[in-house]
Amino acid sequence: MSGKIYIIGHKSPDLDSVAAAIAYAYFKNHIESADTYLPAIAGSVNKETEYALKRFNFDMPELINEISDKTVILVDHNEAIQSANGIEYAKISEIVDHHKVDFRNHEPIRIDIRPWGATSSIIADKFFDNKIGIEKDLAGLLLSAILVDTVIARSPTCTPVDVQILDKLAPVSGIQDWKEYGLELFKIKSSVNELGAAGIIGSDFKDFNFKQGKVGIGQVETVDLREFAEKEDEIMAELKNKRSAGGYLMVMLFITDIINEGSKFLVAADDYTKFEEAMGGKLENGKTYIEGIISRKKQVAPKFAELLDK
Repeated sequence: MSGKIYIIGHKSPDLDSVAAAIAYAYFKNHIESADTYLPAIAGSVNKETEYALKRFNFDMPELINEISDKTVILVDHNEAIQSANGIEYAKISEIVDHHKVDFRNHEPIRIDIRPWGATSSIIADKFFDNKIGIEKDLAGLLLSAILVDTVIARSPTCTPVDVQILDKLAPVSGIQDWKEYGLELFKIKSSVNELGAAGIIGSDFKDFNFKQGKVGIGQVETVDLREFAEKEDEIMAELKNKRSAGGYLMVMLFITDIINEGSKFLVAADDYTKFEEAMGGKLENGKTYIEGIISRKKQVAPKFAELLDK
């Protein structure tokens, strides 16, 4: 293994995983007076990540498809099924995350997992605690990631600490109204005119291994559900293909209306009763709308874990 340490998020990287990798590499290099730490990505990034990187003058991190021969720090995830290929052979030196713990390792490592709305909040807090100044562009990138992951502070995953950090980062980044900027980000995030069904599903998709089988859960957020209406049949066909090819028990995409705070679910499964038992919504042709559901981490994945881990 080389002397470099790669800081890398999950597959189908979202803005939080990318911003966290970039910011934590800067933090670690500063604290250790080194140039050892490098940000990396485990797949193609989505539209809002491209936008934020460009807006705040950051290069795209190195794409690494195989990490088996590398030393890595995992950010924004800790489950092997969500990691880059070769994770079982990589040397994991540290984890910074805000998700539930499903991690095993053969030696002790530093782990910082906090029940906050974004990994970028944790890393921003590290800068504040160590009295390290955050440059304007880095503040803007972290702010963007927190806004997306907390759905502009509307998600049940958002904590008072996340809001405090948003309030600290905004003036440093030069953004006067972070709520208004958050809506701008979600308009970019929800624009599907240039994306096919696979791109929409894959823009923020995670696998979950339960005792009864593997479930794939994708999520996109929008300010207007009508933007997706014409693509629903195409998305359903792609979900069915993905389920068959990947050996899933169930694959779903939920499209979240951040204004009205509810989600349209599109589900591919042989048996809809497991979805209906977990989520409480009645599926018609694999589709349903459920009010009040906006968080995969806190409102969707735990319900399937409770049902399918029996």
